[in-house]
Amino acid sequence: MVDEFHAKHGKGIGHFGDRLLLLTSTGAKTGRTLTSPLAYHRDGERYVVAASKGGAPSHPAWYHNLVKHPDAEIEVGSEKFKVRARPLAKGPERDRLYNAHGDNFAAFRDYPKRTKRVIPVVVLEHVP
Repeated sequence: MVDEFHAKHGKGIGHFGDRLLLLTSTGAKTGRTLTSPLAYHRDGERYVVAASKGGAPSHPAWYHNLVKHPDAEIEVGSEKFKVRARPLAKGPERDRLYNAHGDNFAAFRDYPKRTKRVIPVVVLEHVP
């Protein structure tokens, strides 16, 4: 998917269309960089991703990476820039943003039914 993203400059990627970004984070345990393709939506100037892992019982590795190392980089379309991650594990802002994510990607509405955990949301803010 990363290769397809680069080949198409982030446009028209599978069922994500133009709503896929590449997140490059630092491994929480390994310290290595890891690139993950993630569905996103915008909340004003912020990029929002959900640590759903398809409703699996555990959080995805990239979420743990951002909790430990919140400075990361994203690629959106043909742009690449630094971001600071703000994980939201619970609360009204998390709920509002997760519901908005489900409005953009219907599958995300079903993921909470598959797991006992609350699926965190991560806000990615551009760092100048």
